[in-house]
Amino acid sequence: MAVQQPPWSLPTQKSPEPTLKVYNSLTRTKTEFVPINGRHVKWYNCGPTVYDASHMGHARNYVTQDVLRRIMTDYFGYQVHFVMNITDIDDKIIIGARHKHLVSNLHSETTGLTQALVDQVVDAWISYVQSKVAKGLPESERPPAGSERAQWPKLAERFRDKEWRQQGLQKDEKFEMHFKAANVTYDAVLRAEEQLKSGQAGIENAHALITLAKDVLALSLDKQFGSTVSDHTIFRSLAAYWEDEFFKDMRRLRVREPDTLTRVTECVPEIVDFVKGIVKNGYGYEVDGSVYFDTRTFDKADNHSYAKLEPWSKGNRELLEEGEGALSAATGRRSPADFALWKASKPGEPSWPSPWGPGRPGWHIECSVMASAIFGDGMDIHSGGIDLAFPHHDNELAQSEAYHECSSWVNYFIHTGHLHIEGLKMSKSLKNFITIDEILQKYSARQLRLAFLTQLWNAKVDFSESLMTGEVRGIEIAFNNFFTTVKALVSQAEAEGPKLDGKNRFGQAERELTDSLHASQDAFRAALCDSFNTPEAINVLRDIVSKTNVYMKAPNGNLEIGLVQRVARWVGDMLRMFGLGEGESQEIGWGQERSASEGGVNREEVLMPYLRTLSSFRDGVRKLAIAKGDSALKDILTLSDKLRDVDLVPLGVALDDQEDGKALVKLVSPEELVKAREEKRALVEAKTARKAAAVEAERQKRLAALEKGRVPPQELFRVPNVAEGLYGSWDDNGVPLTDGEGKELSKSASKKVQKEWTLQKKRHDDFLEWQKQQQQGGEQ
Repeated sequence: MAVQQPPWSLPTQKSPEPTLKVYNSLTRTKTEFVPINGRHVKWYNCGPTVYDASHMGHARNYVTQDVLRRIMTDYFGYQVHFVMNITDIDDKIIIGARHKHLVSNLHSETTGLTQALVDQVVDAWISYVQSKVAKGLPESERPPAGSERAQWPKLAERFRDKEWRQQGLQKDEKFEMHFKAANVTYDAVLRAEEQLKSGQAGIENAHALITLAKDVLALSLDKQFGSTVSDHTIFRSLAAYWEDEFFKDMRRLRVREPDTLTRVTECVPEIVDFVKGIVKNGYGYEVDGSVYFDTRTFDKADNHSYAKLEPWSKGNRELLEEGEGALSAATGRRSPADFALWKASKPGEPSWPSPWGPGRPGWHIECSVMASAIFGDGMDIHSGGIDLAFPHHDNELAQSEAYHECSSWVNYFIHTGHLHIEGLKMSKSLKNFITIDEILQKYSARQLRLAFLTQLWNAKVDFSESLMTGEVRGIEIAFNNFFTTVKALVSQAEAEGPKLDGKNRFGQAERELTDSLHASQDAFRAALCDSFNTPEAINVLRDIVSKTNVYMKAPNGNLEIGLVQRVARWVGDMLRMFGLGEGESQEIGWGQERSASEGGVNREEVLMPYLRTLSSFRDGVRKLAIAKGDSALKDILTLSDKLRDVDLVPLGVALDDQEDGKALVKLVSPEELVKAREEKRALVEAKTARKAAAVEAERQKRLAALEKGRVPPQELFRVPNVAEGLYGSWDDNGVPLTDGEGKELSKSASKKVQKEWTLQKKRHDDFLEWQKQQQQGGEQ
């Protein structure tokens, strides 16, 4: 009988792998993620409307979407086709482009400061005050026509009152923005009038007036000449400029570019065909050259439902009107909820040919058309900011499902949460936003990404100074210190070579750290499967770093460097997966951004041999000084410390003294070392200051006590130390016997004054002793 292998059985899995679940706005629950086609994922993300600078709200949305995309591709291994649009034609772009064009024309046509120009600005200012500022003013304080200038100084003074401003904001959320624009213009007019009086009518002063009054002038100029602006390039150039700036900002934030980018202006013929399809299916109707979506008909149809995301917002007129845009007409619609698929263009607006006449796309239709052109009648994921859920995304769903006659166009809708700055919601339209360029001058792209990673992607983020300087800075320092220590230990081990001493370096401590690493990897996956719970995932990484730090500081010094390196590489890989990496990807950790002067040079490889030699010299000097014990050799130790704390800091070199007498050499950015040194110095100085303050307080307390003893006890109960007539007679020691009317003091009163006299005698004796010491000190 032939020899056979023993039977083999399929292993039993002890702990099954967690299932990815995603918070789906369509269900308001975490639901299992099931792609339509294997591991291929169709993902459409709403891009920006490019009419102004990108701000922190954009950073919150697009960095967060980038993190989720990286998790899906780089961690879970899905093949994601990520599509994003650019809205390059929109009411805000049209208005912004017209304003910019008209103000620019006035600027170029103006050759000097004239009374006519000043009058033009004043007229625009009066109109602005009455149409914009007055909305937020109390009825009793709204200036009557003709009295605007006379009443403005009083209003400007009232504006300083925070409570008054808040009342205005309750009436009109744009009150503060409008008031500031009006106030800047008012001051500019006063300055221009003074310049005219003094003959300073040059072109520079005229241009300064126009620049300062541009927000006020733009509305007036648009009212007069807006309908004359017809050149498409005027609108396209504004959008193209801000689109370019947007992607520059995204690159600085390490946001990956979309796999496919679409623009509305490049898809207008497809949009017209799409609208025709909706009308053909019975869900659209034409009114005066515009085409509207019939929400009631759609809602009543089988397998269709309008406002799947926020059905409770169906009747919210404010949101509905905001979704239609400032240039849209509200007449002719069958229902207030009906929205424009195609807008008839008015003079001063770009237009394209259509069966309904010259017009332009509605806002909501663009995403439906562009996503359908690429993904067809369905997709796995649609994402965007939570402020787009209604009406934009609800309208997208309705018109797409109406066109395709399907019941579900999107399977998973994911919305990023609002961003608040120091508790206040940001808004580009309110001009209370912080641009990405401004924030990157204060914090790094890594720090911003960390700030978003430490909070749930679909929750409100409250961005604050305390968040950045506290939690985020603490996390960054912890990871930086961990990686620099590990790299230093690895470099040191490589320089020393293998330890062929026959010792087993994989003992109980190593087994425990290995088990902790495996548990961390499981917990990390579980966190990301729980609807991309990045705060928990970051905590898992911090925990394994903490445990590894404890292992590296063990007193026996018998490190298994391969295990430490394995932990560090996994932690670094996960941080890089989140988009937190800098520099070379093969290096341990998350890397450090290199300056332009360093180029492609590996600073560590070049400098480390020399630095290690220098460190060895320092080690030898320290050993000699410590062994001799002569006080003169303290100078050598001082020089060693100066080398560590002063000379090497600008070079980005940190030396950590160890128990075995050897210094661990680290390469850290000079800025980090200087900052750490200054923080340490500040702590020492603060401690010294607190100690000195405590000593001074104690001295002042003693002086105050001594001062109380300056009065001899015999004088304590006599004028001027007590009110005249309070006591009538005293004994030889000055203790009162009778009151001012000659009556003998009661037993309790007599006991009380005797007690005070005794206490004062002790105080006075202490005072005399202190006075004596002071005099003796002066004589010496």
